[in-house]
Amino acid sequence: MYLQQIAFDAGLLRRYDRPGPRYTSYPTAPQFTAAFGEVQLRNAVQASNEEPIPRRLSLYVHVPFCFSPCFYCGCNRIITRDKARGDAYLARLHREIAMLAPLFDRDREVIQLHFGGGTPNFLSPAQLGDLVDALRRQFHFADSTDRDISIELDPRFCDPEWMAALARIGFNRASLGVQDFDPVVQEAVNRIQTIDETRAVVDAARAAGLRSINIDLIYGLPKQTLDGFAHTLDIVTGIRPDRLAVYSYAHMPQLFKAQKQIQESDLLDGEAKLALLQLAIEKLTAAGYLYIGMDHFALPDDDLAQAQARGGLHRNFMGYTTHANSDLIGLGVSAISHIGNTFSQNPRDLPAWEVAVDNGRLPAFRGMQLSEDDELRADLIQSLMCQGEIPVTALERRYGIHFDAYFADCLQRLQPLVEDRLVEIRHDRITATSRGRLLLRNIAMCFDRYLDPPPDTARPRFSRAI
Repeated sequence: MYLQQIAFDAGLLRRYDRPGPRYTSYPTAPQFTAAFGEVQLRNAVQASNEEPIPRRLSLYVHVPFCFSPCFYCGCNRIITRDKARGDAYLARLHREIAMLAPLFDRDREVIQLHFGGGTPNFLSPAQLGDLVDALRRQFHFADSTDRDISIELDPRFCDPEWMAALARIGFNRASLGVQDFDPVVQEAVNRIQTIDETRAVVDAARAAGLRSINIDLIYGLPKQTLDGFAHTLDIVTGIRPDRLAVYSYAHMPQLFKAQKQIQESDLLDGEAKLALLQLAIEKLTAAGYLYIGMDHFALPDDDLAQAQARGGLHRNFMGYTTHANSDLIGLGVSAISHIGNTFSQNPRDLPAWEVAVDNGRLPAFRGMQLSEDDELRADLIQSLMCQGEIPVTALERRYGIHFDAYFADCLQRLQPLVEDRLVEIRHDRITATSRGRLLLRNIAMCFDRYLDPPPDTARPRFSRAI
């Protein structure tokens, strides 16, 4: 079944709008430590190869370069117009692939490949084609129709001819950054992008045979207005992408230097920002989109909606995906891998990643091996974020626990959310209500044991829930 519709309660959302993890993983990245490095990663791969039923593989490639800075951005990126930097980066990526790929058994199929950034189309179609060919040689790609090869694109730096070239390489999904079409907002965030160039890329992608298009929007950007964002939403629903992500702008200039270019006086107050979110939900649901969870919407016939309907939706560092039960291999600077019951991350700064690769080392600089408790809570949070419910009876059987006793302190923290009718507790499951669907992060936080650090430990800084 699909999850319930959303009930929008501005007062409730204001009260619960507090910082918290986005739960693209559990434990979250601030828990990774330098005690997990190359040796531990190699051991994790070997252990995963020896599982009775080897998992399939998902590949993520990070391309950090951007031609110009978008002031809202919190991604790991490097601003440059020097295309030669792409050549040097690719040379090292090929070396990293050559070191890592042979560790995985050849019978393990790659079911997903995703290019993120930065701006992956900083690289030319020829460069992307060479890289995909190298990955195909080193890994065993599945031939199944549900295989995904996807890429994030900045429409300002590719033209319709690009899409035919990407389709020939094998790409079948694309995600386009838009954020807002209002020229005033675009100027405030240093991203001037026309409607026509965006629509032309989408039309070309469809003509080339790509089966899914996603468009990203952001609410809470400087100088946004209800009228301006309504116009953007009308344009986007007219383009009718298969999926939409509508992210909350997280203003954290202490972490992301580019955000210091944004005038604080241009930012919206809480009431205005909530009004934009409500507008987006109303317009997108009226246009036939289903709310998947955590900012994401999809048409009913899209694979994400279908996966959620059958209970097969998954969430990881690439966001929502239909490919559960696969090991994630991250390649490139800052990329994160999830192999078996481990996480590992490459260096976040380019020079450190380059040094590791040049010295013939797998560039894992931190990570962690999950305990049994971590795996249980990760399973619980994964189900909550994807299906909107915690399968109490199933978790008891799977992990040999008595749920109420094991999570007694968590259920105590959950009680105020029950009283606010964000969740309903039954004997076999805990379910997010229509009022709680926008607050899945807050529900998950009740079960996160790492959010109670010792007094002398600095609390990690997270974006706000809304």
